[in-house]
Amino acid sequence: MLKQMKVQVYTDGASRNNPGQAGIGIVIKCQGKTLLQIGEYIGLATNNIAEYTAALRGLTEAVILGAKDVELYADSELMIKQIKGEYRVKNEGLQPLFCQLMALSRKFTHFKAIHIPRNNNREADDLANLGIDSIISNK
Repeated sequence: MLKQMKVQVYTDGASRNNPGQAGIGIVIKCQGKTLLQIGEYIGLATNNIAEYTAALRGLTEAVILGAKDVELYADSELMIKQIKGEYRVKNEGLQPLFCQLMALSRKFTHFKAIHIPRNNNREADDLANLGIDSIISNK
């Protein structure tokens, strides 16, 4: 069913004290309906690693859902410009994540990466922070 429909994957990564406690947030939508929400703690990471980890998880979930037409939305200008080829991936820690993300993007018939302002990505941002808070509150 999702093969003919456009799926929107909103992702965000958060890191407290950068690097620090980090979380990811993912929201997958199709035709305005939320199909999936994820907020998870990922351990110690930089904000950029958290952003890439969120995007990888979101695209992996889109593959599992059977999506073929995917738009990735993120507020990380760096990551989106790297995906589009506008910026090189200089950081050695990001290079393997970038390669994994590009390989995943090729699983879709149509794939587009779109930078959005932070205030348009609140849902994914809230989930990323909930992921961090869930661990901090359990300590």
